[in-house]
Amino acid sequence: MENVYLDNAATTRIREEVIQRMQEALSGYYGNPSSIHGYGRTAKTAVEQARKAIAKQLKAHPSEIIFTSGGTEADNMVLKSAVRDIGVKTLITSKIEHHAVLHTSQDLATEFGIALKYVDLDGNGNPQLSHLNRLLQEDDTKKLVSLMHVNNEIGNLLPIDTVAESCKANNALFHSDTVQSIGHFEIDVQKTPIDFMAASAHKFHGPKGVGFAFIRRNSGIKPLISGGGQERGLRAGTESVHNIVGLEEAFKMAYGNLDEERNYVLGLKKYFIDTITQSIPGVGFNGHSGSLDQSTYTLVNLSLPISQEKARMLLFNLDIKGIAISQGSACQSGSDMGSHVLKEVVGAEDLKKPSFRFSFSKYNTTQELDYTIRVLKEFMKV
Repeated sequence: MENVYLDNAATTRIREEVIQRMQEALSGYYGNPSSIHGYGRTAKTAVEQARKAIAKQLKAHPSEIIFTSGGTEADNMVLKSAVRDIGVKTLITSKIEHHAVLHTSQDLATEFGIALKYVDLDGNGNPQLSHLNRLLQEDDTKKLVSLMHVNNEIGNLLPIDTVAESCKANNALFHSDTVQSIGHFEIDVQKTPIDFMAASAHKFHGPKGVGFAFIRRNSGIKPLISGGGQERGLRAGTESVHNIVGLEEAFKMAYGNLDEERNYVLGLKKYFIDTITQSIPGVGFNGHSGSLDQSTYTLVNLSLPISQEKARMLLFNLDIKGIAISQGSACQSGSDMGSHVLKEVVGAEDLKKPSFRFSFSKYNTTQELDYTIRVLKEFMKV
């Protein structure tokens, strides 16, 4: 096989239907959405239809959907404004969040002197809810909790409803980086009292460079980017109409085909776990990624019984064979620091074992998985 793409947690292949919709938008919706003439109104209508479609699925109000350049901007927008404009004095997060949250939180602690606190993790990388509740009750400062719904490296699932209810009971705001879960899991903001979410289209077969923030009404959030009055005054800059249309199409198709595609990809994950366990003795699974019900169905993070020196050649060898996987978040690719997630989750001895992330989509097949495992097995014999 020439091409086996198993790095879907980094980004996904764009759907052909999405490409077609974007081409239509590029050629037909070229007016500025802020212009009052017909060309502008046509573009504005496309943007607002996308906003309504997303809001309807999430059970949100359209005004609560703010289009951004992606998840990182949405995370920054929420966290920075919460401290700068809403009066948050204590930010509670975990040490295995995406760097869009970790680095932003650290910057805010340095610049504004807020209290930055980390929830304890159990042996599998799950936030300990009893410790979270203690942190929420420590003092009467205004608090924001930021915990991701699906961990992008080990796939652990946060009990998002429980966390949201705990925050609400303690008068704390709750933000969740849902970049790895939007398009893959149902979220109802009427049932889940979440205040803020971040999403990115390229994680569910949409275009790169576009996403959205869910910001509950009357939150007090102010813009991160100042300028014109676009996006209800919360995100200045001319809207990227073709990207927003692509986001809408990918979003609608993700949820319109959710059950069928989820069952298919879950089957791929189960097949991969079963086959690689039988084929390569000594394989270990990090976090809950080897679980079919405690982690996302889209990825597995595993350790292989090989030396670090040999591991450095593995990705290169797989790439030559046309196989794409990763050793963690694509956002830290090229760093020699290693995975900050695994450093918090696995023990010192297990951390010495090379770990790799395999992430799946509707475009993968069991034949591709067989080929990948065969190449892995042959490499480990050398």
